[in-house]
Amino acid sequence: MTETNDSQSTPEQSGDDFEKTLEVKSRRKASARKAGKQSPWFGLGMFGVIGWSIALPTVVGVFVGSWIDSHWASRVSWKLTFLFLGAIVGCAIAAYWLQKEMVE
Repeated sequence: MTETNDSQSTPEQSGDDFEKTLEVKSRRKASARKAGKQSPWFGLGMFGVIGWSIALPTVVGVFVGSWIDSHWASRVSWKLTFLFLGAIVGCAIAAYWLQKEMVE
């Protein structure tokens, strides 16, 4: 008995995907041409968004870690642990903002 695998794409489906991708990219290129060159203030604003996206979770992580360290004795430095976790979360948020800006 032969089973068919529906997860495999047919050439028509992959051609449709290619056309959709091409259409999205051409729209993006046309909107970028229409918008023109970005001002330096836009770049500075983007630096600010990315900076705050990283700094705020890192500082919150330090405060949470300090609070845990002051209330419960442990061999683990929670301040340092939450500092790293905050930095990782901040970098993920910054990557999201960059990805969102690159797509638009």
